[in-house]
Amino acid sequence: MLTLWGRLSSINVVKVAWCIAEANIPHERIDAGLSFGHVRTPEYLAKNPNGLVPLIEDDGFVLWESNAIVRYLSEKYAAGLLWPTDRQVRADADRWMDWQQTTLIAALGPAFIHLYRLPAEKRDEAVIAASLVKMTEVTAILESWLETRAYVAGDQFSMGDIPIAATLHRWLNMAIRREERPAITRYYKRIMSRPAAQASLTLPVT
Repeated sequence: MLTLWGRLSSINVVKVAWCIAEANIPHERIDAGLSFGHVRTPEYLAKNPNGLVPLIEDDGFVLWESNAIVRYLSEKYAAGLLWPTDRQVRADADRWMDWQQTTLIAALGPAFIHLYRLPAEKRDEAVIAASLVKMTEVTAILESWLETRAYVAGDQFSMGDIPIAATLHRWLNMAIRREERPAITRYYKRIMSRPAAQASLTLPVT
């Protein structure tokens, strides 16, 4: 039995929960992190010394880091569906998963933290503004890519779409001003037509 540790208010946990839903993997989920605790116990730290979520246990195999988990589950449980069998298509999916971590969420993160996780008196408007300017720049890259593609790796939904779309879901539902991105908007609507996305991307941005 697969076990997922993590709270659904975490975008990284949502990635894994969504992957599990797409692949229809039998599992249990244990709330962990923030008010749910667990992550600083000796038992948890022995599994993930970072003290973060998500973490999975799959028949004795322990894995942390959300995109690595999505890759692992996609290959093991959804080869040919989430895990592209064509090497170049898979490399495209892989590329956008890395870009989500190094570029997209790095741009959005400061604005999200200051607007939704910090009390008003600790917010820095300059940090928020810089973050949103960076999002304008990086979403222009994705917009151009999606103008000629249904999904990030081509015509088929894949593991590459999960981190990208989970981040876009947060960005598109934050109470901020955004540049118009028609291709991204079409992509997001396409993503949200998927039952597993509807079941996973449900919580308000908090």
